[in-house]
Amino acid sequence: MLQHPAHLIALGGGAGLVPRAPGTVGTLLAVPLYWGWAAQFSLQIQLVLIALGFVAGIWACGRTGRALGVSDHGGMVWDEVVAFLLVLVFTPQGLVWQVFAFLLFRLFDIVKPQPIRYYDRTLHGGFGVMFDDLLAAGYTLLVLALARALLTV
Repeated sequence: MLQHPAHLIALGGGAGLVPRAPGTVGTLLAVPLYWGWAAQFSLQIQLVLIALGFVAGIWACGRTGRALGVSDHGGMVWDEVVAFLLVLVFTPQGLVWQVFAFLLFRLFDIVKPQPIRYYDRTLHGGFGVMFDDLLAAGYTLLVLALARALLTV
């Protein structure tokens, strides 16, 4: 992990090295990051940081995947971190909403409904690693928006 800065990023600072459910641990890593910056940064700054994290993830996951010999190694969790940060930015305030968002995101990331599954199988390298989680984030945000709309009727 410490052989190159890309590995440190891709492996979520070590979160991806846990023996069970590294993607879940990587997703959880986004929560304190979000809580730490949400009150400090405007929405625009948060989105810029997420975009920079996405670009860094393309580089880091691409390089780490090549080093490990597996394009989308399970230990690379930076994709979950960045995608779930995006989800949290648009999740309604409150712990219940954040837990619901977490469960939805993990469901979509694990089950990979279409077109997530298609892109997971066809896109390779760092962009492929990052992109399918971005789609899972999109699905999560759609369900959250629907749930919020139904609850406010």
